[in-house]
Amino acid sequence: MEPENEFAAEEMLKVSIFMSVFNVHVNRMPDSGRVTDIVYHPGKFFSANLDKASRDNERNAVSLEISRGRKLIVVQVAGLIARRIICRIRKGDLLRRGERFGLICFGSRLDVYFPPDTVPAVAPGDKVLAGKSILGHLS
Repeated sequence: MEPENEFAAEEMLKVSIFMSVFNVHVNRMPDSGRVTDIVYHPGKFFSANLDKASRDNERNAVSLEISRGRKLIVVQVAGLIARRIICRIRKGDLLRRGERFGLICFGSRLDVYFPPDTVPAVAPGDKVLAGKSILGHLS
């Protein structure tokens, strides 16, 4: 659990997904909801597998209102080689779970912040597949 993050005042469960240059970098929505905000943060280009990448690297944060008015945040983080983040959605869009919303070009990371009552379904080191792997269960 992250007690605070730059995107929300409340404590949220953070799941980070590192993608190497050998992975597919298409980003899909982990849950259905309405886009409430999209905030781009310029930054550096440290290797995306480092913890400081979430804080210091170029990133794009997408906030969603999901079921029962809860908040979910998906952050596209550029890496050492990735110098381009593509986000194909806009504020107000209604998105479905598994829907493509963007991509990060080569060696990147996706941080997903879930409501605090989420039960994680993945552990450090697990491999996940976009649109198929369950990251957590919302209570």
